[in-house]
Amino acid sequence: MIPMLDMRKELELVRDEMLSAMREVVESGQYILGRKVEEFERESAAYLGARHAIGVASGTDALLLALRALDIKQGDEVITTPFTFFATAEVVIHLRATPVFADIDPATLNISPESIEKKLTPKTRAIIPVHLFGLPADMEKILEMAQRHGFKVLEDCAQSFGAGIGGEKTGSIGDAGSFSFYPSKNLGGCGDGGLISTNDGELAARVRLLRNHGSKGGYIHEAIGYNSRLDELQAAILLVKLKRIDEYNRKRREKADLYSRHLKGAVLCPPNDKNGFTHVFHQYTIRDKRRDVIRERLREEGVSSMVYYPVPLHLQPALKFLGYKEGDLPAAEKAAKEVLSLPIYPELPESVIERIARIIQSACS
Repeated sequence: MIPMLDMRKELELVRDEMLSAMREVVESGQYILGRKVEEFERESAAYLGARHAIGVASGTDALLLALRALDIKQGDEVITTPFTFFATAEVVIHLRATPVFADIDPATLNISPESIEKKLTPKTRAIIPVHLFGLPADMEKILEMAQRHGFKVLEDCAQSFGAGIGGEKTGSIGDAGSFSFYPSKNLGGCGDGGLISTNDGELAARVRLLRNHGSKGGYIHEAIGYNSRLDELQAAILLVKLKRIDEYNRKRREKADLYSRHLKGAVLCPPNDKNGFTHVFHQYTIRDKRRDVIRERLREEGVSSMVYYPVPLHLQPALKFLGYKEGDLPAAEKAAKEVLSLPIYPELPESVIERIARIIQSACS
């Protein structure tokens, strides 16, 4: 079976360096908020072009703590996309705020600025644009709107480490950025981990307080916080991979280009770089009305595929209380019926891409 992602291939290339870094942590006796976390935060901030980067326990926690630091609270509305992983809306509800869903741009699958404008109310306090599948959202229009209406922008960069717009990396463009280091990400650890980036020193200080039970130390607690700290072992692993992230992303882009060339004319392929946008292809996602036929043919031929995401958030059973119904966000609903993500990772052989493309071409003929 051809997998969606083969992390063992990546491990083969960094195994010795990674094990050496892990051994260094184990032998140091310092496992929480030590030198490796500090180094990873420093190196990540430099890479992203942000003044501050704060390691936390997961990508979900990165969203949650960033929203807390932005002072999102009960009664506030946070606009986001319905076409994303559940955590993006889940964290808003944990803060007793209300997620408001704007529709997506069918060409990019990212949140539509025009739809955002229609959803603004006096209660709007923030927007969470998701850089879906590694393609940056239209941040210029979103930031212009934020400045005009006075709301905060939290970039959900869980799938976009290394992506950018005209030289600016995602996570350094809005008020804050949240990253996930789940193992399958472009920059992935060997467990959960997350990061918050920002150019705002006060916001960074609030995040550092919140991630450690609301304490700067000495058993003095200034706020009700969380236990959400990136641990030393994950930081050590991520430091090894951070040095290679541009190479990983370059190879993903090469694989995506091969797919698009071999699939041209058969299905709708994802957009590549345009207008200065740098896509890092966390997923390579095609669209077609015959999605289920294509997926079944791939399964029969031993090829994995995934649907990200089969049910938009506004139609999820857990969010029924928000009052949305089918037809409210037609572009997202249509995408959910047509998208299919294909195997992609830096070490994926060209011959495998060619084989997958032939199967899809045959299924569509």
